[in-house]
Amino acid sequence: MRRIISMFGFTEEQERSIRDAAPGWDVVFGKPQEIAPETFRDAEIVCGWHPVVAEHGGLEAGAKLKWVQAGSAGVDNLPLDRLEERGVAVTTASGVHPTQMAETAFAMLLAFTRSVHHAIRNQVAGKWDRSANYTELGGKTMAVIGAGQIGSEIARLAQAFGMSTIGVRRSGKEAPSFNRVVTLDKLDEVLGESDVVVNILPGTDETFRLFDSRVFELMKNDALFLNLGRGPSVDTDALTAALQKGTIGGAGLDVFDPEPLPAGHPLWSLDNVIITPHIGGMTDKYKERMKDLFVENLKAYLDRGHPARNLVDYGQRY
Repeated sequence: MRRIISMFGFTEEQERSIRDAAPGWDVVFGKPQEIAPETFRDAEIVCGWHPVVAEHGGLEAGAKLKWVQAGSAGVDNLPLDRLEERGVAVTTASGVHPTQMAETAFAMLLAFTRSVHHAIRNQVAGKWDRSANYTELGGKTMAVIGAGQIGSEIARLAQAFGMSTIGVRRSGKEAPSFNRVVTLDKLDEVLGESDVVVNILPGTDETFRLFDSRVFELMKNDALFLNLGRGPSVDTDALTAALQKGTIGGAGLDVFDPEPLPAGHPLWSLDNVIITPHIGGMTDKYKERMKDLFVENLKAYLDRGHPARNLVDYGQRY
């Protein structure tokens, strides 16, 4: 019997939807430690990657694995070289994240413009202080580095606030809600005209520490930098120095390198920094959206032999 393993943590109702989409298949749901080790060698499909798949022989010769549906938009935490060697198709959870990621970005931005981050600190201290700098988003320019689905949703909200939007993406292809889109080699000139820079780049060799001291020097000294993509795309030491010296105005950070951000790191205590613990993609609607995506891909796999959406290009690593 052909087998599917899901370690994503779906609800019972969502599990029924998945079983209904694959009649006659053995569908195993559970946490990684709850699933019998020998089960992984016979799994043709895995939803929600975990290292136990490889540890229990899922990538060894003779294993049946053909497709992995990742539970995240990025796949830099998967053993892509081994998966490619085995000819395994990998699909991302792209499309599950735009709403909550965009809202996370604007939670940070509005906190900065209305000085909510200072107000919260003052509230904890029992201090009445109205001396902060209060600004507006309208009329400002936002650059979104990584103009995919998440980037387009952030840009849509930005335009609703009266902002101009510039998308930066490898292909330079037009995307919804951007006033213009440019290729990554135009990043330097875009930074100089942007009041807000949002990084949503995936973790690849090309993006590793793209945001270094040189890049921060190109930004306006009151620019806000948001990192919602991958921690290693930013040189943490360079960012910390830029924030301490006033090279840029502030940063909203959801991802880090290293992660978790170590206790005692200077970023924790800077008053021009907002930190969230890699929760930008979290939402109470995540599992339902993930179920819908997996079922769509599963039906395509059963009908045509390959999933319909979000197939990873091993050459580009996303």
